[in-house]
Amino acid sequence: MYSVTQVNSYIRNMFAQDFMLQSVRIGGEVSNCKYHTSGHIYFTLKDAGAAIACVMFAGNRRGLTFRLQEGQQVIVEGSVDVYERDGKYQMYARAITETGVGALYEKFARLKEELLELGMFAEEYKRPIPRYIRTLGVVTAPTGAAVRDIIQIASRRNPYVQIILYPAIVQGEQAVPSIINGIRALSALSVDVIIVGRGGGSIEDLWAFNEREVAQAIFDCPIPIISAVGHETDTTIADFAADLRAPTPSAAAELAVCEFSGLEEKMEEYMTALYRGILRKCDNSRSRTEILAARLRAGSPVGRLKQQRTYLLRLEENLQSAMRDKLLEKRHRFELYLEKIRGLSPLDKLSQGFSWVTDESGAAATDVERITAGQLLTIHMKNGIVKARAERTERVIR
Repeated sequence: MYSVTQVNSYIRNMFAQDFMLQSVRIGGEVSNCKYHTSGHIYFTLKDAGAAIACVMFAGNRRGLTFRLQEGQQVIVEGSVDVYERDGKYQMYARAITETGVGALYEKFARLKEELLELGMFAEEYKRPIPRYIRTLGVVTAPTGAAVRDIIQIASRRNPYVQIILYPAIVQGEQAVPSIINGIRALSALSVDVIIVGRGGGSIEDLWAFNEREVAQAIFDCPIPIISAVGHETDTTIADFAADLRAPTPSAAAELAVCEFSGLEEKMEEYMTALYRGILRKCDNSRSRTEILAARLRAGSPVGRLKQQRTYLLRLEENLQSAMRDKLLEKRHRFELYLEKIRGLSPLDKLSQGFSWVTDESGAAATDVERITAGQLLTIHMKNGIVKARAERTERVIR
């Protein structure tokens, strides 16, 4: 009995002893091409009847002058050997030369150019994707990573969104009518957005999404459609005809469904801003109302009368104050004049011991030369008069 390792090793030695397989050139069409992060290129080389797995290691890529893509017709030079761990044989490419474009790629390019000229890809026909949806339609296979990713991400972003799945056939002869029926069925249900897509694969696996009928169904659908076919590097006719292209089914779910937690936070912010705006508006209106009320009070007859009455009272107070000040000033001046008069008053002098002498005619006797001996004089004192007669006069020299 032999082990699996022994058998695989024996077969590998058989391949190694075959000199023809150590240096062989094979022509065919590139399919399922993938550039690995390590730098290696993994692809399938096929023709109408068969296919062979190929790998070009990063060390051999120096001679590759173009980027390997789906549908290219190439000639691969290298060796065919067995990978013992998996028990599979594959071609290890040392050099690749391009010989032409594959039949499928040519068909893809012709249809793309034709539909482009018809305006099916024009931006003016693209319908906007609603920001907030309640129902999400999905046309894809009922099993596989694509539908699981869409349901998981859509439910996580918004658990209240209803997801309606149309289980379509996405590969093979029945794929085209199945996809079209799915689009029409979900359109009849009036869902908000439809995601049409599938997981990755070769150009043959994705070919149903490159058919004219599918593109026409997407273009005619009144519901916005997001195309999510294959991986990010895969591009199909459905991507150009759809209203929006997503690089992956997961990305399509993120584009279609708004995140509910973020929406709640935004609603809270809007409510807070609205409440503050209402308060600010109320404060402004209250201030304006108070200003208008003050203007109304100031402009009303009652208000004006009150203002005039207040003004008159102020004038009256000012007048009384001015009169008091004036009276005080006059009284003070009167007292000064009174003191001066008192200083000049004869009666005051009389009270001080002085007397006032008048002659017989009542004139003041102020000159001794006008008085004669025996002349009758009247002497005025403080409390009466004295009649006297002059005996003699004497002149005093000063």
